[in-house]
Amino acid sequence: MTTHHETAADIPDFPAPRSPACPFDPSPELRALSEHGPLTRVRSWGGTTPWAVTGHAEQKALLSDARLSVDFALPGFPSPVDPRHSRRQSAGDLSFVGMDDPEHTRLRRMVSGAFTIKRVEAMRASIQRMTDAFIDDILAGPKPVDLVQALALPLPSLVISDLLGVPYQDHDFFQTNSKTLVSAVTTGEQRQAAHAALAQYLDDLIGKKITAPGEDLLSKLGRHVTEGELTRRGAATMGVLLLLGGHETTANMISLGTLLLLRDPGQAAVIRHAENQQAVVNAVEELLRYLSIVHLGRRRTALEDIEIGGQTIRAGEGVILLGELANRDPDVFENPDRLDLTRDSRLHQAFGSGIHHCVGQPLARLELQILYPTLLRRIPTLRAAVPLEETRFKYDAVIYGLHELPVTW
Repeated sequence: MTTHHETAADIPDFPAPRSPACPFDPSPELRALSEHGPLTRVRSWGGTTPWAVTGHAEQKALLSDARLSVDFALPGFPSPVDPRHSRRQSAGDLSFVGMDDPEHTRLRRMVSGAFTIKRVEAMRASIQRMTDAFIDDILAGPKPVDLVQALALPLPSLVISDLLGVPYQDHDFFQTNSKTLVSAVTTGEQRQAAHAALAQYLDDLIGKKITAPGEDLLSKLGRHVTEGELTRRGAATMGVLLLLGGHETTANMISLGTLLLLRDPGQAAVIRHAENQQAVVNAVEELLRYLSIVHLGRRRTALEDIEIGGQTIRAGEGVILLGELANRDPDVFENPDRLDLTRDSRLHQAFGSGIHHCVGQPLARLELQILYPTLLRRIPTLRAAVPLEETRFKYDAVIYGLHELPVTW
């Protein structure tokens, strides 16, 4: 079976812009892809035509298929940024995220124990205290205030710093370089410099941990270095991944989700007046489904021919799995374009699936489950301080969110 897009000159461009009138929804052009079936071609950087996967079932199957590789260095890998302005990444740039098994699982096991549900749940009280402290500062300060800088960014930064053993006073340094790494418009030289700066910072810190270890995750990685299971530079690169993933994604989810709730008082009330923890859990899962902040897709290269969704993905072809469309699949979610914080959204693909699912998802979930109800209950009159059309969305980043969120009360 072949879609008409495969031979027509009107193969849709990717990435495609979101509509400013509906900034919480996927791009209208991408939504239209679903009309051509669960897989269709898109035209990406340099005229390449990778497969875009829009169907929920097909994405779930492919995310668990060992015939797809996450190795950024493979020739057919569909780059998330324009390769004309960027150096090609190697598998080691972001540690195990860019590696296939068996090396992926070997390295991932070195850190996965820190993110088990039991370990993360033990952090609940401390994260609650951090959240309350940041909100105390907001209430004691002037208004309006930028919620991104006052809460959305510092909270996950403090949490991941504490877990890793990174001095929080250095947060300006790693937040600035992280912002460069997730931007879709910075040059390759800028991105390389930011990665090198973070890697060197963490390499130096791991050296100190090897000499004077503690109970933090970087000290654990230092022990793997001492035992010969990991190079020091490999440990530093893994630290970059955890530092970046531990605050950048959660920060954007906090700001974007908060704005969405402020624009829908009825749904905000579901969280504010939740009578049990399960209601909060359900609400967070629905926000994760509805917003799907990884908005440039999860990317793979086929190692072998794969028959799926009535199509054949040939060996060497690129594949882009569009989670924001899988999470709006009407075959899985009734009325998928409606935000309903009481629905069961557990089948969403916000964290991916298969062996490469987000290792930090238990921590991200806990932070969101604490932050949203705490913020809405402690500042019940919270509202956006600027109109939607003046809000600066991160259309220019790999991770979708807000550059700033001015609020008042």
